Amino acid sequence: MHSGKTRQESDLLGMKEIPAEALYGVQSLRGFENFHISGVTMQQYPNFIKGMALTKKGAAIANHKQGLLTDEQLRAISQACDELYEGKHHEYLISDMIQGGAGTTVNMNANEVIANRALQIMGKELGAYEFCSPNDHVNASQSTNDAYPTAFHFGLYLESEKLNEAFELFIQSLEKKAGELDSVIKMGRTQLQDAVPMTLGQTFRGFANLLKADKKKLEAVQHDLLCVNMGATAIGTGICSQPGYSKLCIEALREITGWDVTLADDLVAATSDTSVLVGYSSAIRAIALKVIKICNDLRLMGSGPRCGLHEIFLPEMQPGSSIMPGKVNPVIPEVMNQVCYKVIGNDTTIMLAAENAQLELNVMEPVMVYSLFESINLMTNGLHTLRTLCIDGIRPDVENCERQVKYSIGIVTALNPIIGYKNSTKIAKEAMQTGKGVYDLVLEHDILSKEDLDTILAPKNMIEPVKLEIKAKH
Repeated sequence: MHSGKTRQESDLLGMKEIPAEALYGVQSLRGFENFHISGVTMQQYPNFIKGMALTKKGAAIANHKQGLLTDEQLRAISQACDELYEGKHHEYLISDMIQGGAGTTVNMNANEVIANRALQIMGKELGAYEFCSPNDHVNASQSTNDAYPTAFHFGLYLESEKLNEAFELFIQSLEKKAGELDSVIKMGRTQLQDAVPMTLGQTFRGFANLLKADKKKLEAVQHDLLCVNMGATAIGTGICSQPGYSKLCIEALREITGWDVTLADDLVAATSDTSVLVGYSSAIRAIALKVIKICNDLRLMGSGPRCGLHEIFLPEMQPGSSIMPGKVNPVIPEVMNQVCYKVIGNDTTIMLAAENAQLELNVMEPVMVYSLFESINLMTNGLHTLRTLCIDGIRPDVENCERQVKYSIGIVTALNPIIGYKNSTKIAKEAMQTGKGVYDLVLEHDILSKEDLDTILAPKNMIEPVKLEIKAKH
Protein backbone atom coordinates (compact mmCIF):
# COMPACT_ATOMS: atom_id res chain seq x y z
CA MET A 1 0.00 0.00 0.00
CA HIS A 2 1.26 3.43 -0.93
CA SER A 3 1.16 6.15 1.73
CA GLY A 4 0.00 8.70 -0.81
CA LYS A 5 3.24 10.61 -0.36
CA THR A 6 5.47 11.28 -3.34
CA ARG A 7 9.04 12.19 -4.20
CA GLN A 8 10.18 14.14 -7.22
CA GLU A 9 12.51 12.81 -9.89
CA SER A 10 13.60 14.43 -13.13
CA ASP A 11 14.87 13.27 -16.49
CA LEU A 12 15.43 14.71 -19.96
CA LEU A 13 11.74 15.60 -20.28
CA GLY A 14 11.29 17.20 -16.89
CA MET A 15 10.02 16.48 -13.39
CA LYS A 16 7.54 13.80 -12.26
CA GLU A 17 5.98 12.79 -8.97
CA ILE A 18 6.91 9.23 -7.92
CA PRO A 19 5.18 7.31 -5.10
CA ALA A 20 7.49 7.82 -2.13
CA GLU A 21 7.91 4.11 -1.36
CA ALA A 22 8.36 2.98 -4.98
CA LEU A 23 11.68 1.45 -5.96
CA TYR A 24 11.12 2.44 -9.57
CA GLY A 25 11.88 5.94 -10.82
CA VAL A 26 10.93 8.54 -13.37
CA GLN A 27 11.82 6.61 -16.52
CA SER A 28 9.97 3.52 -15.34
CA LEU A 29 6.88 5.62 -14.69
CA ARG A 30 7.04 7.27 -18.11
CA GLY A 31 7.23 3.86 -19.75
CA PHE A 32 4.34 2.60 -17.63
CA GLU A 33 2.22 5.57 -18.68
CA ASN A 34 3.15 5.29 -22.35
CA PHE A 35 2.71 1.58 -22.94
CA HIS A 36 -0.67 0.23 -21.93
CA ILE A 37 -0.42 -2.42 -24.62
CA SER A 38 -0.52 -6.10 -23.66
CA GLY A 39 -1.49 -5.75 -20.01
CA VAL A 40 1.33 -8.21 -19.30
CA THR A 41 4.28 -6.86 -17.34
CA MET A 42 7.66 -8.36 -16.53
CA GLN A 43 6.15 -9.59 -13.27
CA GLN A 44 4.31 -12.33 -15.16
CA TYR A 45 7.66 -13.78 -16.26
CA PRO A 46 9.84 -13.87 -13.13
CA ASN A 47 12.64 -15.57 -15.05
CA PHE A 48 12.96 -12.45 -17.20
CA ILE A 49 13.55 -10.43 -14.03
CA LYS A 50 16.03 -13.06 -12.86
CA GLY A 51 17.86 -12.75 -16.17
CA MET A 52 18.09 -9.00 -15.67
CA ALA A 53 19.37 -9.46 -12.11
CA LEU A 54 22.12 -11.80 -13.29
CA THR A 55 23.11 -9.39 -16.06
CA LYS A 56 23.33 -6.36 -13.78
CA LYS A 57 25.27 -8.24 -11.11
CA GLY A 58 27.79 -9.48 -13.66
CA ALA A 59 28.23 -5.96 -15.00
CA ALA A 60 28.67 -4.58 -11.48
CA ILE A 61 31.42 -7.07 -10.68
CA ALA A 62 33.25 -6.17 -13.88
CA ASN A 63 32.84 -2.44 -13.27
CA HIS A 64 34.13 -2.80 -9.70
CA LYS A 65 37.25 -4.55 -10.97
CA GLN A 66 37.82 -1.64 -13.34
CA GLY A 67 37.44 0.92 -10.56
CA LEU A 68 34.04 2.28 -11.63
CA LEU A 69 32.19 1.17 -8.49
CA THR A 70 33.21 1.45 -4.86
CA ASP A 71 33.20 -1.57 -2.57
CA GLU A 72 30.02 -0.26 -0.94
CA GLN A 73 28.25 0.26 -4.26
CA LEU A 74 29.21 -3.24 -5.43
CA ARG A 75 27.92 -4.86 -2.23
CA ALA A 76 24.65 -2.93 -2.36
CA ILE A 77 24.03 -3.51 -6.08
CA SER A 78 24.92 -7.20 -5.76
CA GLN A 79 22.56 -7.65 -2.82
CA ALA A 80 19.77 -5.86 -4.68
CA CYS A 81 20.31 -8.15 -7.69
CA ASP A 82 20.33 -11.22 -5.45
CA GLU A 83 17.04 -10.14 -3.91
CA LEU A 84 15.47 -9.70 -7.35
CA TYR A 85 16.71 -13.16 -8.31
CA GLU A 86 15.09 -14.55 -5.15
CA GLY A 87 11.73 -13.09 -6.20
CA LYS A 88 11.68 -9.95 -4.08
CA HIS A 89 10.62 -6.46 -5.26
CA HIS A 90 9.07 -7.79 -8.48
CA GLU A 91 6.02 -5.60 -7.92
CA TYR A 92 8.16 -2.64 -8.96
CA LEU A 93 8.99 -4.11 -12.37
CA ILE A 94 6.03 -2.41 -14.02
CA SER A 95 7.05 -2.36 -17.67
CA ASP A 96 4.68 -3.77 -20.28
CA MET A 97 6.29 -6.59 -22.22
CA ILE A 98 5.49 -4.81 -25.51
CA GLN A 99 6.93 -1.33 -25.78
CA GLY A 100 8.72 1.06 -28.06
CA GLY A 101 12.34 1.95 -27.46
CA ALA A 102 13.99 -1.42 -28.09
CA GLY A 103 13.76 -2.40 -24.42
CA THR A 104 14.95 0.87 -22.88
CA THR A 105 11.94 1.00 -20.55
CA VAL A 106 12.65 -2.49 -19.22
CA ASN A 107 16.36 -1.76 -18.80
CA MET A 108 15.75 1.51 -16.98
CA ASN A 109 13.02 -0.05 -14.85
CA ALA A 110 15.56 -2.63 -13.68
CA ASN A 111 18.30 0.00 -13.25
CA GLU A 112 16.04 2.18 -11.11
CA VAL A 113 14.75 -0.64 -8.93
CA ILE A 114 18.27 -1.98 -8.35
CA ALA A 115 19.66 1.49 -7.67
CA ASN A 116 16.91 2.41 -5.21
CA ARG A 117 17.12 -0.90 -3.38
CA ALA A 118 20.91 -0.45 -3.24
CA LEU A 119 20.35 3.00 -1.73
CA GLN A 120 18.16 1.47 0.97
CA ILE A 121 20.87 -1.09 1.71
CA MET A 122 23.41 1.75 1.92
CA GLY A 123 21.13 3.61 4.36
CA LYS A 124 20.30 6.38 1.89
CA GLU A 125 16.97 7.84 0.80
CA LEU A 126 15.21 6.62 -2.33
CA GLY A 127 16.13 8.77 -5.29
CA ALA A 128 19.46 9.90 -3.80
CA TYR A 129 21.16 8.93 -7.01
CA GLU A 130 24.39 10.78 -6.28
CA PHE A 131 25.27 7.77 -4.09
CA CYS A 132 24.07 5.07 -6.50
CA SER A 133 22.72 6.07 -9.88
CA PRO A 134 20.56 3.95 -12.23
CA ASN A 135 22.59 5.25 -15.19
CA ASP A 136 26.06 6.02 -13.89
CA HIS A 137 26.45 3.01 -11.61
CA VAL A 138 23.92 0.21 -12.24
CA ASN A 139 24.08 0.78 -16.01
CA ALA A 140 27.80 1.59 -16.11
CA SER A 141 29.61 0.28 -19.23
CA GLN A 142 26.25 -0.80 -20.66
CA SER A 143 23.55 0.18 -23.08
CA THR A 144 20.04 -1.21 -23.31
CA ASN A 145 21.30 -2.76 -26.54
CA ASP A 146 23.58 -5.21 -24.76
CA ALA A 147 22.08 -5.44 -21.25
CA TYR A 148 18.49 -6.05 -22.43
CA PRO A 149 19.38 -8.87 -24.90
CA THR A 150 21.64 -10.53 -22.35
CA ALA A 151 18.87 -10.36 -19.75
CA PHE A 152 16.22 -11.89 -21.98
CA HIS A 153 18.65 -14.53 -23.23
CA PHE A 154 19.23 -15.58 -19.62
CA GLY A 155 15.53 -15.30 -18.77
CA LEU A 156 14.55 -17.47 -21.72
CA TYR A 157 17.27 -19.96 -20.79
CA LEU A 158 15.75 -20.29 -17.32
CA GLU A 159 12.21 -20.43 -18.71
CA SER A 160 13.20 -23.17 -21.15
CA GLU A 161 14.17 -25.48 -18.29
CA LYS A 162 10.46 -25.80 -17.46
CA LEU A 163 9.65 -26.62 -21.07
CA ASN A 164 12.42 -29.21 -21.26
CA GLU A 165 11.05 -30.97 -18.19
CA ALA A 166 7.46 -30.89 -19.46
CA PHE A 167 8.57 -32.19 -22.85
CA GLU A 168 10.58 -35.05 -21.35
CA LEU A 169 7.69 -36.09 -19.08
CA PHE A 170 5.32 -35.99 -22.06
CA ILE A 171 7.55 -38.29 -24.12
CA GLN A 172 7.89 -40.66 -21.16
CA SER A 173 4.11 -40.74 -20.79
CA LEU A 174 3.69 -41.70 -24.46
CA GLU A 175 6.30 -44.45 -24.12
CA LYS A 176 4.62 -45.81 -21.00
CA LYS A 177 1.24 -45.84 -22.74
CA ALA A 178 2.82 -47.62 -25.71
CA GLY A 179 4.00 -50.39 -23.40
CA GLU A 180 0.49 -50.73 -21.94
CA LEU A 181 -1.07 -51.02 -25.40
CA ASP A 182 1.46 -53.25 -27.18
CA SER A 183 -0.90 -56.21 -27.28
CA VAL A 184 -3.93 -54.35 -28.66
CA ILE A 185 -4.36 -54.99 -32.40
CA LYS A 186 -6.04 -52.27 -34.49
CA MET A 187 -6.33 -51.13 -38.08
CA GLY A 188 -3.79 -48.70 -39.41
CA ARG A 189 -5.09 -46.15 -41.87
CA THR A 190 -3.72 -44.10 -44.73
CA GLN A 191 -5.66 -41.25 -46.32
CA LEU A 192 -8.39 -42.00 -43.74
CA GLN A 193 -8.97 -45.39 -45.41
CA ASP A 194 -8.34 -48.84 -43.95
CA ALA A 195 -4.74 -49.88 -44.54
CA VAL A 196 -3.08 -52.72 -42.62
CA PRO A 197 -3.13 -53.92 -39.00
CA MET A 198 -0.83 -52.62 -36.30
CA THR A 199 -0.99 -52.26 -32.53
CA LEU A 200 -2.04 -49.31 -30.44
CA GLY A 201 1.36 -49.63 -28.81
CA GLN A 202 3.03 -48.97 -32.15
CA THR A 203 0.87 -45.88 -32.59
CA PHE A 204 1.87 -44.37 -29.25
CA ARG A 205 5.51 -45.38 -29.59
CA GLY A 206 5.46 -43.63 -32.94
CA PHE A 207 4.15 -40.50 -31.23
CA ALA A 208 7.02 -40.61 -28.71
CA ASN A 209 9.70 -41.19 -31.33
CA LEU A 210 8.22 -38.43 -33.48
CA LEU A 211 9.19 -35.98 -30.73
CA LYS A 212 12.54 -37.32 -29.53
CA ALA A 213 14.62 -35.67 -32.23
CA ASP A 214 12.96 -32.33 -31.44
CA LYS A 215 14.02 -32.63 -27.81
CA LYS A 216 17.68 -32.63 -28.86
CA LYS A 217 17.09 -29.64 -31.14
CA LEU A 218 15.36 -27.75 -28.33
CA GLU A 219 18.30 -28.34 -26.00
CA ALA A 220 20.74 -27.18 -28.70
CA VAL A 221 18.95 -23.89 -29.33
CA GLN A 222 18.61 -23.36 -25.58
CA HIS A 223 22.39 -23.47 -25.32
CA ASP A 224 22.61 -20.84 -28.09
CA LEU A 225 20.95 -18.40 -25.70
CA LEU A 226 24.14 -18.35 -23.63
CA CYS A 227 26.02 -16.44 -26.34
CA VAL A 228 25.62 -12.74 -25.45
CA ASN A 229 26.87 -9.32 -26.53
CA MET A 230 27.80 -7.72 -23.20
CA GLY A 231 30.27 -4.94 -23.85
CA ALA A 232 28.72 -4.05 -27.18
CA THR A 233 27.06 -1.04 -25.53
CA ALA A 234 25.13 1.02 -28.10
CA ILE A 235 25.94 -0.56 -31.47
CA GLY A 236 28.70 -3.07 -30.84
CA THR A 237 31.71 -0.74 -30.79
CA GLY A 238 31.95 -0.79 -26.99
CA ILE A 239 31.77 2.98 -26.59
CA CYS A 240 31.50 4.08 -22.92
CA SER A 241 33.21 0.91 -21.69
CA GLN A 242 36.86 0.36 -20.82
CA PRO A 243 39.24 -2.09 -22.54
CA GLY A 244 38.81 -5.57 -21.13
CA TYR A 245 35.31 -4.96 -19.77
CA SER A 246 33.63 -7.60 -21.97
CA LYS A 247 36.07 -10.29 -20.84
CA LEU A 248 35.64 -9.40 -17.17
CA CYS A 249 31.85 -9.31 -17.51
CA ILE A 250 31.64 -12.71 -19.21
CA GLU A 251 33.92 -14.19 -16.56
CA ALA A 252 31.66 -12.79 -13.84
CA LEU A 253 28.52 -14.07 -15.53
CA ARG A 254 30.01 -17.56 -15.92
CA GLU A 255 30.95 -17.61 -12.23
CA ILE A 256 27.57 -16.29 -11.05
CA THR A 257 25.47 -18.65 -13.16
CA GLY A 258 27.63 -21.73 -13.58
CA TRP A 259 26.57 -21.68 -17.25
CA ASP A 260 28.67 -21.83 -20.38
CA VAL A 261 28.22 -18.13 -21.13
CA THR A 262 30.20 -16.93 -24.16
CA LEU A 263 30.79 -13.61 -25.89
CA ALA A 264 29.61 -13.18 -29.48
CA ASP A 265 32.47 -13.12 -31.99
CA ASP A 266 31.36 -9.87 -33.63
CA LEU A 267 29.55 -7.48 -31.30
CA VAL A 268 28.39 -5.19 -34.10
CA ALA A 269 26.77 -8.10 -35.89
CA ALA A 270 25.36 -9.54 -32.67
CA THR A 271 23.71 -6.30 -31.57
CA SER A 272 21.29 -6.26 -34.49
CA ASP A 273 20.97 -10.04 -34.79
CA THR A 274 17.99 -11.86 -33.29
CA SER A 275 18.48 -15.18 -35.08
CA VAL A 276 18.78 -17.07 -31.80
CA LEU A 277 15.20 -16.08 -30.98
CA VAL A 278 14.09 -17.14 -34.44
CA GLY A 279 15.87 -20.47 -33.98
CA TYR A 280 14.35 -21.16 -30.58
CA SER A 281 10.88 -20.20 -31.76
CA SER A 282 11.28 -22.43 -34.82
CA ALA A 283 12.17 -25.35 -32.55
CA ILE A 284 8.99 -24.84 -30.53
CA ARG A 285 6.96 -24.45 -33.74
CA ALA A 286 8.28 -27.81 -34.98
CA ILE A 287 7.15 -29.41 -31.73
CA ALA A 288 3.76 -27.70 -32.00
CA LEU A 289 3.20 -29.07 -35.51
CA LYS A 290 3.86 -32.62 -34.31
CA VAL A 291 1.74 -32.23 -31.21
CA ILE A 292 -1.12 -31.01 -33.43
CA LYS A 293 -0.83 -34.26 -35.40
CA ILE A 294 -0.88 -36.28 -32.18
CA CYS A 295 -3.93 -34.45 -30.83
CA ASN A 296 -5.79 -34.76 -34.13
CA ASP A 297 -5.08 -38.50 -34.12
CA LEU A 298 -6.27 -38.84 -30.53
CA ARG A 299 -9.54 -37.10 -31.40
CA LEU A 300 -10.05 -39.37 -34.41
CA MET A 301 -9.11 -42.53 -32.51
CA GLY A 302 -11.49 -41.56 -29.72
CA SER A 303 -14.34 -40.53 -32.02
CA GLY A 304 -17.71 -42.11 -31.39
CA PRO A 305 -18.48 -43.76 -29.08
CA ARG A 306 -20.92 -45.67 -31.29
CA CYS A 307 -20.51 -44.12 -34.73
CA GLY A 308 -16.82 -43.27 -34.95
CA LEU A 309 -13.53 -45.16 -34.84
CA HIS A 310 -13.52 -45.44 -31.06
CA GLU A 311 -10.28 -47.34 -30.70
CA ILE A 312 -9.54 -45.63 -27.40
CA PHE A 313 -11.42 -44.21 -24.45
CA LEU A 314 -10.21 -40.67 -23.77
CA PRO A 315 -10.58 -39.57 -20.13
CA GLU A 316 -13.95 -37.94 -19.55
CA MET A 317 -13.20 -34.49 -18.17
CA GLN A 318 -16.51 -32.61 -18.37
CA PRO A 319 -19.99 -32.73 -19.96
CA GLY A 320 -19.69 -31.83 -23.61
CA SER A 321 -22.93 -30.14 -24.56
CA SER A 322 -25.55 -27.77 -23.24
CA ILE A 323 -28.20 -29.48 -25.39
CA MET A 324 -27.07 -33.05 -26.15
CA PRO A 325 -27.35 -35.26 -23.04
CA GLY A 326 -24.56 -37.75 -22.48
CA LYS A 327 -22.12 -36.12 -24.88
CA VAL A 328 -18.48 -35.90 -23.75
CA ASN A 329 -15.96 -34.06 -25.91
CA PRO A 330 -12.17 -34.47 -26.25
CA VAL A 331 -11.56 -31.10 -24.60
CA ILE A 332 -7.93 -31.71 -23.63
CA PRO A 333 -6.64 -32.49 -27.15
CA GLU A 334 -8.80 -29.60 -28.36
CA VAL A 335 -7.20 -27.09 -26.02
CA MET A 336 -3.74 -28.38 -26.87
CA ASN A 337 -4.44 -27.83 -30.55
CA GLN A 338 -5.30 -24.22 -29.74
CA VAL A 339 -2.11 -23.82 -27.72
CA CYS A 340 -0.14 -25.00 -30.72
CA TYR A 341 -1.92 -22.62 -33.08
CA LYS A 342 -1.00 -19.72 -30.77
CA VAL A 343 2.63 -20.89 -30.67
CA ILE A 344 2.72 -20.97 -34.47
CA GLY A 345 1.20 -17.49 -34.59
CA ASN A 346 3.86 -16.25 -32.17
CA ASP A 347 6.52 -17.78 -34.38
CA THR A 348 5.19 -15.76 -37.31
CA THR A 349 5.34 -12.61 -35.17
CA ILE A 350 8.95 -13.38 -34.25
CA MET A 351 9.86 -14.00 -37.88
CA LEU A 352 8.36 -10.68 -39.01
CA ALA A 353 10.01 -8.78 -36.16
CA ALA A 354 13.39 -10.37 -36.93
CA GLU A 355 13.03 -9.26 -40.53
CA ASN A 356 12.75 -5.67 -39.35
CA ALA A 357 16.29 -5.31 -38.04
CA GLN A 358 17.59 -2.05 -39.48
CA LEU A 359 21.19 -0.91 -39.59
CA GLU A 360 22.80 -1.49 -36.16
CA LEU A 361 19.76 -2.57 -34.08
CA ASN A 362 16.50 -4.45 -34.13
CA VAL A 363 14.05 -2.27 -32.22
CA MET A 364 11.33 -4.93 -32.44
CA GLU A 365 12.95 -7.16 -29.82
CA PRO A 366 10.27 -6.55 -27.15
CA VAL A 367 7.48 -8.23 -29.12
CA MET A 368 9.83 -11.09 -29.98
CA VAL A 369 10.72 -11.57 -26.33
CA TYR A 370 7.09 -11.39 -25.21
CA SER A 371 6.01 -13.85 -27.90
CA LEU A 372 8.73 -16.34 -27.04
CA PHE A 373 8.13 -16.20 -23.29
CA GLU A 374 4.44 -16.72 -24.00
CA SER A 375 5.11 -19.65 -26.35
CA ILE A 376 7.36 -21.39 -23.82
CA ASN A 377 4.81 -20.85 -21.06
CA LEU A 378 1.86 -22.00 -23.18
CA MET A 379 3.65 -25.09 -24.46
CA THR A 380 4.86 -26.01 -20.96
CA ASN A 381 1.38 -25.73 -19.46
CA GLY A 382 -0.20 -27.43 -22.46
CA LEU A 383 2.11 -30.45 -22.38
CA HIS A 384 1.54 -30.92 -18.64
CA THR A 385 -2.22 -30.72 -19.19
CA LEU A 386 -2.23 -33.10 -22.16
CA ARG A 387 -0.08 -35.59 -20.28
CA THR A 388 -1.85 -35.63 -16.93
CA LEU A 389 -5.46 -35.15 -18.07
CA CYS A 390 -5.39 -37.17 -21.28
CA ILE A 391 -2.46 -39.43 -22.21
CA ASP A 392 -2.00 -40.99 -18.78
CA GLY A 393 -5.69 -41.94 -18.58
CA ILE A 394 -6.25 -43.36 -22.09
CA ARG A 395 -7.72 -46.88 -22.23
CA PRO A 396 -8.16 -49.10 -25.30
CA ASP A 397 -11.50 -50.28 -26.68
CA VAL A 398 -10.07 -53.75 -27.25
CA GLU A 399 -13.24 -55.37 -28.57
CA ASN A 400 -13.92 -52.66 -31.12
CA CYS A 401 -10.31 -52.64 -32.30
CA GLU A 402 -10.38 -56.40 -32.86
CA ARG A 403 -13.77 -56.21 -34.55
CA GLN A 404 -12.52 -53.58 -37.00
CA VAL A 405 -9.47 -55.65 -37.88
CA LYS A 406 -11.49 -58.81 -38.36
CA TYR A 407 -13.98 -57.21 -40.72
CA SER A 408 -11.57 -54.90 -42.51
CA ILE A 409 -10.80 -55.49 -46.15
CA GLY A 410 -7.36 -54.12 -45.38
CA ILE A 411 -6.19 -57.44 -43.95
CA VAL A 412 -6.12 -58.78 -47.49
CA THR A 413 -2.79 -56.97 -47.80
CA ALA A 414 -1.30 -59.50 -45.39
CA LEU A 415 -2.35 -62.24 -47.84
CA ASN A 416 -0.84 -60.52 -50.88
CA PRO A 417 2.67 -62.08 -50.63
CA ILE A 418 1.07 -65.55 -50.37
CA ILE A 419 -1.90 -65.54 -52.75
CA GLY A 420 -0.68 -62.84 -55.16
CA TYR A 421 -1.98 -59.40 -56.07
CA LYS A 422 -4.59 -60.70 -58.54
CA ASN A 423 -6.22 -63.05 -56.05
CA SER A 424 -6.01 -60.39 -53.34
CA THR A 425 -7.73 -57.83 -55.57
CA LYS A 426 -10.45 -60.33 -56.45
CA ILE A 427 -11.11 -61.11 -52.78
CA ALA A 428 -11.12 -57.43 -51.83
CA LYS A 429 -13.55 -56.53 -54.60
CA GLU A 430 -15.93 -59.34 -53.72
CA ALA A 431 -15.80 -58.44 -50.07
CA MET A 432 -16.78 -54.86 -50.94
CA GLN A 433 -19.64 -55.99 -53.15
CA THR A 434 -21.08 -58.71 -50.91
CA GLY A 435 -20.26 -57.49 -47.44
CA LYS A 436 -18.61 -60.82 -46.66
CA GLY A 437 -15.38 -60.94 -44.70
CA VAL A 438 -11.99 -61.51 -46.34
CA TYR A 439 -11.40 -64.47 -44.06
CA ASP A 440 -14.60 -66.23 -45.14
CA LEU A 441 -14.05 -65.54 -48.85
CA VAL A 442 -10.52 -66.99 -48.87
CA LEU A 443 -11.87 -70.22 -47.39
CA GLU A 444 -14.90 -70.19 -49.69
CA HIS A 445 -12.69 -69.97 -52.79
CA ASP A 446 -10.37 -72.64 -51.32
CA ILE A 447 -7.31 -70.42 -51.81
CA LEU A 448 -5.76 -71.34 -48.45
CA SER A 449 -6.37 -73.86 -45.72
CA LYS A 450 -7.89 -72.60 -42.50
CA GLU A 451 -4.70 -73.45 -40.64
CA ASP A 452 -2.52 -71.46 -43.03
CA LEU A 453 -4.97 -68.56 -43.11
CA ASP A 454 -5.00 -68.38 -39.30
CA THR A 455 -1.20 -68.34 -39.29
CA ILE A 456 -0.98 -65.50 -41.81
CA LEU A 457 -3.60 -63.44 -40.03
CA ALA A 458 -2.22 -64.00 -36.54
CA PRO A 459 -1.68 -60.53 -35.05
CA LYS A 460 2.03 -61.09 -34.47
CA ASN A 461 2.49 -61.88 -38.17
CA MET A 462 0.76 -58.71 -39.38
CA ILE A 463 2.52 -56.02 -37.37
CA GLU A 464 6.16 -56.53 -38.38
CA PRO A 465 8.22 -58.08 -41.18
CA VAL A 466 7.87 -61.88 -41.18
CA LYS A 467 8.83 -64.78 -43.46
CA LEU A 468 6.17 -67.49 -43.79
CA GLU A 469 6.66 -70.76 -45.66
CA ILE A 470 3.08 -70.91 -46.93
CA LYS A 471 1.81 -71.26 -50.49
CA ALA A 472 -1.63 -70.71 -51.94
CA LYS A 473 -3.51 -73.73 -53.31
CA HIS A 474 -4.03 -71.91 -56.62
